[in-house]
Order: sequence, then C-alpha cells, then structure tokens
Amino acid sequence: MDLAYTEEEEAFRARLREWLGSVLPGLPGKPDPGDWPGRRAYDAGWQRLLYDAGYAGLHWPADAGGRGATPTQHLIFLEETERAGAPYVGANFVGLLHAGPTIAAEGTAGQRARWLPPVLRGEEMWCQGFSEPDAGSDLASLRTRAVRDGDDYVVSGQKIWTSHAEVADWCELLVRTDAQAPKHRGISWLAMRMDAPGVTVRPLRTLAGSTEFAEMFLDEVRVPVSHRVGAENDGWRVTMVTLSFERGTAFVGEVVACRRTLDALAAEARRNGRWDDAVLRRRLGRLSAEFRALWRLTQWNVSEAQASGGVPGIGGSVFKLRYSHVRQELYEAAAEVLGAGDALDLDREWVLDRLSSLSYTIAAGTSQIQRNIVAERILGLPKGR
Repeated sequence: MDLAYTEEEEAFRARLREWLGSVLPGLPGKPDPGDWPGRRAYDAGWQRLLYDAGYAGLHWPADAGGRGATPTQHLIFLEETERAGAPYVGANFVGLLHAGPTIAAEGTAGQRARWLPPVLRGEEMWCQGFSEPDAGSDLASLRTRAVRDGDDYVVSGQKIWTSHAEVADWCELLVRTDAQAPKHRGISWLAMRMDAPGVTVRPLRTLAGSTEFAEMFLDEVRVPVSHRVGAENDGWRVTMVTLSFERGTAFVGEVVACRRTLDALAAEARRNGRWDDAVLRRRLGRLSAEFRALWRLTQWNVSEAQASGGVPGIGGSVFKLRYSHVRQELYEAAAEVLGAGDALDLDREWVLDRLSSLSYTIAAGTSQIQRNIVAERILGLPKGR
C-alpha cells in the first residue's frame, strides 16, 4: 500500500475543499437532537447536496449509482468533510453504510435499481433489525420467524436496538426461514417496509437522553419474497457482508472526529494549566499515536477491500475492537483535562459523547465477539469450549 498522495488525489482534495467552503456556510442550523422529523429533513437535505455535487456514494461502484472512486479518494473525502465540520450521515447511517453497500454487493440488478438511488439522494432512510432481546451478541440465535406464503413471507417476532426506526422507510431485517436447520443456516436477509401493517415501533431512551434506538414488534407482517437479498437461508453469509461494512468502514469518519477532539483537548489543557502535568501529556501523546495507527489501519483495510471486490475483510474486527476502547480512553482523558466539575453538565457536547462512547464496546458486535473473530479467523486459534 502506497501511503503517499498522487497529484490527481491532491487535486481531488482541493476541489472538495473548495466545494465544502462554498456550501457549508449556507446550511440551515442543526435541529434539536430530539426532533427526529427535523433531523431526518436536515440529513436528507445534506445528502441531496452531496448527490447533486457528485459526492454521494463516492466509493460505491458505478453500477450501483456511485462514482467508483478509489479507496484513497474515499478516505480523503472523509478526512476533509470531518475537518470542515460538515454534517455526518445521521439518520441515513444504516442506508448509506450498511444496507446500501450490502445491496450493492449482494442484490439483484432490479434490487439495486429500486433501493440504491433513493438512498443516495436522501429520499429514503433505513433502519437495522438484527438484534433481539435474546439474540444480541449471539445473533445466530434470533427467533423472529418468516413463513413462506405464496409470494410473501409472513414475519412475526421482536427486534431491539433498531437504529433510526422512528424515521426509517425500510428495515434490513434478519429472520429465521428454516427452524429445523442449524442456527447459522436457516436465516434470510429481507428488506421490509416500515409502514407495513403489523409493524409497531417503540423508541428506547438512552443514557444520554436520545432515542435513536427502538424496539420493534412484528405481528404477521407480509414481506414480498422479491425483497429477499441473497438466497433463502443464506442470510448469515449476507449478514457477514453487512457486518463487514459496519465494522470495517462505518466508523472511519469518527476516527478523524476523535483526532479533532484530541487536538481540542490538548489546546484546552494548555489554556487551563493541565498541560504542566507530564503524565497527562504522555496520555494525550499516546492517544494521538493510537488514532494515527487506527487511520493507517483504516487505509490498509479499505485498500484490501478494494483489491477483493469492495467488501471489507475480517481485519475490520481488529479496527473496531481497538477503536471502541481508544474512544472510551479519549473521553476519560477529556474528564481529566476539563475537570470533574463539568462531568455533570449534560449541555457540554463532550459529556454526551462520553456517554455515547460507552456503547461502542457493545454496538456492531461486542468486544468479546471481536476478540473471538480475531482469534479464530485471523490467528487460527481453536474455538473455545
């Protein structure tokens, strides 16, 4: 992997910076965190700006509606948009970073034509219906069942931690289509409309007070068989494609954001006198090295994905495992820099980010699951008993 930028890549960066400089000042103010319709409209508006400028789905293949940009151009895009303070994908997170790439990799031509353009234009939002009350880390133990009835599946069950269900049009849904098969082999991946009869969504309030997750109840919901991505009972393999995107590239922009937060903490430490503490300086220095290493690992993972057809490999588990813990360490350092007095001030953005960071060792597969993947599938160690 060549870590140096070519003239063409630097020209791409310059054009992107110029565009960001022209469009960001004209954006409307961000809506209140609890205003989900407002947040959806804001995120959809930003996505439409990206689409009209040719930056939506930058790294998606051309036959999926993207620009087919190189991995390096994609990383440059993430770097520059984060450094400029541009909006993140927000409510469009699942569609752009999970379901969309999965459909691009595994869907039929008709499925790609139907679902991908609205995602890229910001017209349709997706949520994720994977976890269940008794099937979180052990995802293959899911019980939501789908019974074939002619051209439909009839789906009944419950999901939890359904990301962005309140504003979603579609759900990437895992169901059990063969109750007699071994648990990894009887699963199918469906695209379900959220306004279908029988779908009930109940928001869940997090420790930080937000409701980006929900529990979802499915009572004989009819989903067309044509909305199945991949073969019947092949959903576990398709799910691994989804999770490879979730663990391998979905957090990339956040690494840049964490580096920016770290720079801000170092500046605050110099201002308030905490910089004189040699132990704190070493801690911030080590965090800087950690995030630089994670960025290089990101470059390696994305380059490997490009070489293998665009789907991230299991190296994403290494990234996700380390990033989850380093992010928590960053906000522990923030508490040390800013002082305990600010730790109860929920109006401080860093406090909410600290509360959010606690979930990262659970979301997208717990750290224990990631360690198992690394041990068994990368290091070749035997499975534990």
